[in-house]
Amino acid sequence: MRAPRYRFALIVTLFVVELLLLAAAYQVLTDFECRATGAEGACRFLRSMVARGLSVFAALALLAWAWPKVAAAFLDRAADHPGAGRWRAVHLGGVAILFLPLALAPGGDLVAVFWPALALWTGGGLLAALGGVLWLAPPGAWRLWFDHGVATPLLVLGVTLLVPDIAETVLPLWDWQVVTDVTFAAVHAVLRLAGPAVQADAAAHVIGIDPFFVHIARQCSGIEGVALMAAFVGLYGVLFRADLRMGRYIAVVLPVGLLLSWMLNVVRIAALVVIGARVSPQIAVNGFHSYAGWMFFTALALALLVGVQAVPWLHRRAPRAEGPRMAQDVVAAQILPFVVFMVVLVVANALFPHPDLGYPLVVLALALAVAAFLPVWRGMDWRPGGLALAAGAAVGLGWALTSGPGGAGGPLAEGLAALPAWALAGWIAARVLGTVVLVPLVEEMFFRGYLLARLDFGGRGGAIVSIAVTSLLFGALHGRWLAGALAGLVFALLALHRGRVTDAVAAHVLANLIVALAALATGDWTRI
Repeated sequence: MRAPRYRFALIVTLFVVELLLLAAAYQVLTDFECRATGAEGACRFLRSMVARGLSVFAALALLAWAWPKVAAAFLDRAADHPGAGRWRAVHLGGVAILFLPLALAPGGDLVAVFWPALALWTGGGLLAALGGVLWLAPPGAWRLWFDHGVATPLLVLGVTLLVPDIAETVLPLWDWQVVTDVTFAAVHAVLRLAGPAVQADAAAHVIGIDPFFVHIARQCSGIEGVALMAAFVGLYGVLFRADLRMGRYIAVVLPVGLLLSWMLNVVRIAALVVIGARVSPQIAVNGFHSYAGWMFFTALALALLVGVQAVPWLHRRAPRAEGPRMAQDVVAAQILPFVVFMVVLVVANALFPHPDLGYPLVVLALALAVAAFLPVWRGMDWRPGGLALAAGAAVGLGWALTSGPGGAGGPLAEGLAALPAWALAGWIAARVLGTVVLVPLVEEMFFRGYLLARLDFGGRGGAIVSIAVTSLLFGALHGRWLAGALAGLVFALLALHRGRVTDAVAAHVLANLIVALAALATGDWTRI
């Protein structure tokens, strides 16, 4: 087993080095701001790929740790890989293409060549990813993970890919002045160890060593580390749930992890100031500030989980359950299509001037995700009650009548107006299919099929809490949060009325159909 493990570790190490070299090259050797490119979303998405890649590598390590027998079989199969050389060439060719924009940029000015560079990054990234995956192991070896249980690997990868977006999404909730104040004070205390030259303005939250100063804003208080730590602690809990004393684990490990993450962030900011003042401001801002945090937070999360594994008090002796196959796994059917939905929305947001212009891509991904669970859908009772249909009609009419004018003149309307007739027809067909059929199924299975039951801790109070939380989360997912929350409340009550989530799906379908008909009647497709 030593040789297969050595080969695998060597290749993964190479991948990590490649990520770090790409990060260093584009953050240190070039000078550009995403806001100046005309495609800020795509630019920021590409810049986040280093953090996403590091998170995925850590997640794969966690999955192998949880399933050692599958990992051993995978390594054995990967070692016997006659096509490895061909895929290695594809991977290295893709990496070379990723570096090509550096040669095109005059004086490191990537803004001037951003669109050709974007094409090279996209093509090179796809080649590097595909070649890397198939260089590591042939398709048959990768299938071993999904034979063991499809839901868990996809959930693990989906969550880790979304960690940067999770951090960005919850940033407004992190705007606590006390956290910023405490972080500033802690950084000041650490920097005083570097000497008496530290200068600080507590009122403005500016601190540094001449000539390098930083402003500790709310996003500097460690939200990235908190999001990453929470994600990995949660994934560990899912993977090892049969072995853990879950009450102790949640009560102890999560608070400890978040505290350690905050402390590491304090050290990171202090190191940033020292590097900026005494080594290089460019390295501090473009390299250390952007990527070192993600590396350190990932390493800290894995180290914490290694410690958890070594503490008997947190564990109980119980066999670990094997994951069911995907097509018959109801929980996977409730969760994974929604994860796919969120991931593809992030990609569409990065690649299109308005994310809804990429709706055909979203529909394609959702259709594939839904089709994977056809046995689950066939086993459900799809005969809606009269109450479900009446409630769905009321929600749809209420939404259509209170929505007001659409986004006429906005990016979506302008993008649709620029499409040729055939493309617009295809977009409308995809929009109606997704809005009326796929999205109601995916959203209801997650919010009312999965979350509603999981958040109910029993009794009337548990029911109220689960209904309120799922309705508010559902509202937050939609642009009109109050109307969305009220719709979510109706769908939750319908799901509980007869104990059938399919009633909520039927009501959601009818509501969205009415909204789509209103958009058709007005000719304003920005309303759905």
